[in-house]
Amino acid sequence: MHTHDLSRWQHQHIFNEGNPAAEKGTRAVMWITAAMMVVEIFSGWWFNSMALLADGWHMSSHAFAIGLSAYTYAAARHYSKDPRFAFGTWKIEILGGFASAIFLLGVAAMMVFSSIERIFSPQPIHYQEAAVVAIIGLLVNIVCAMILGNAHHDHGHPHHRPHEHDSHDHNHNHHDLNLKSAYIHVIADAATSVLAIFALVGGMFYGWSWLDPVMGIVGAVLVATWAKNLLIETGKVLLDREMDHPVVDEIREVIEMKDDPDETKITDLHVWRVGKGAYSCAVSIVTHSEILTPDDVRQKLSIHKEIMHTTIEIQRC
Repeated sequence: MHTHDLSRWQHQHIFNEGNPAAEKGTRAVMWITAAMMVVEIFSGWWFNSMALLADGWHMSSHAFAIGLSAYTYAAARHYSKDPRFAFGTWKIEILGGFASAIFLLGVAAMMVFSSIERIFSPQPIHYQEAAVVAIIGLLVNIVCAMILGNAHHDHGHPHHRPHEHDSHDHNHNHHDLNLKSAYIHVIADAATSVLAIFALVGGMFYGWSWLDPVMGIVGAVLVATWAKNLLIETGKVLLDREMDHPVVDEIREVIEMKDDPDETKITDLHVWRVGKGAYSCAVSIVTHSEILTPDDVRQKLSIHKEIMHTTIEIQRC
């Protein structure tokens, strides 16, 4: 009889599958970002552009955060066979994404502080030179986004065990949140580069020197918004806040079938994520049936192959 009790090898394969393409991509993007960071910080200081300098410092934190994403991939892979991790090391990657979101908030605060300071203490700006550097920075960000985008497509969808009930294979949009955090850092870089270019062009042709620090503040708001959304997504996984996920209703629908003569009901249910597309559940059931077994329940739940591990308790009326 088919059950969801997985062997040790299956646990390692499903919960610790890793993302080699993402690890390689984030490491490459880290070095590219770090190199461009040095160029932008030096150029922003030399040409007196607050928008460019803010973008450079912004990029410095991104280089660190993207490096952290690469490190968490390596750490998850290194500890993938450690039996102390009951459901694998996938959440190490989520922790990296959460830390990256914290860095993004710090970057936003730094950008606001520096921009306000420049509003009250304006400095002459070498617009043409600064604009060239900002455009180069934007091109670098586009290349980095393409690298991470290819890593996402190479990894594809999370691995599932083959199952005969393909009609119930729902796609619940499981993302690699660690890769997403690195991607957001790159997109935030690109956005601030665009704002810097806009500010520099406005100052160069119209004399709007105030636009440079204002665009720094606008960029900070964008970064803070993205950081907040990433914090919510990663925090939900780290705190096991999954009871509003569609898979919970699917479990209830399978067990508490309509017109069930045995009146089988769920009295307690806990569902949490253990992989990109993998869930574990612990369920207590009350039934009038004298023959219902945990294996019977697992057989019913097997139509939803994202449910990888179940713990079932049956109480009979």
